[in-house]
Amino acid sequence: MITDQRMATGGAPPSLGLLIDKANLLVQTIATPSLVQLVLRVALAVPFWRSGILKWGGFLRLNDTAVTLFSDEFMLHLPGGPYHFPAPTVMAFLSGSGEIMFPILLVLGLGTRFAGLGLLFMTLIVELTVPDGWPIHLTWAAMALALMAYGPGHISLDHLICRARSHAR
Repeated sequence: MITDQRMATGGAPPSLGLLIDKANLLVQTIATPSLVQLVLRVALAVPFWRSGILKWGGFLRLNDTAVTLFSDEFMLHLPGGPYHFPAPTVMAFLSGSGEIMFPILLVLGLGTRFAGLGLLFMTLIVELTVPDGWPIHLTWAAMALALMAYGPGHISLDHLICRARSHAR
């Protein structure tokens, strides 16, 4: 369309470089770093939240299935193993707690780097438990590492707290 208008008025068609620059500007306008960081936070939070919510039968009360999984089903695939999880009730409680707390922190953008570190650690444990799931676990690890490296972005409570602290000084 732009080429037709220029040719109709006798102008030269726009150069390929100009079109690429305009396309890059459009992509950068749509995919702002803060929007990308927000999407990363939500995308990483969802699978852990969904798993964590299934482990609870009420406030601070694990359901029987969660404990059974850690005592009978889940195994750590380490050299010389697989091995049963030590203290399965404690492991189920810690897992369920982390899978609820870290996603909440991520979605709010509060303690984002800490929550990313927690979910990275959980991802490593999940990988040792379900080694065939490495493609999705690698994706989770990449998202956690990106959030740890680049932070939560401007659409977060972390950012608001930092701004409020800098204004108070």
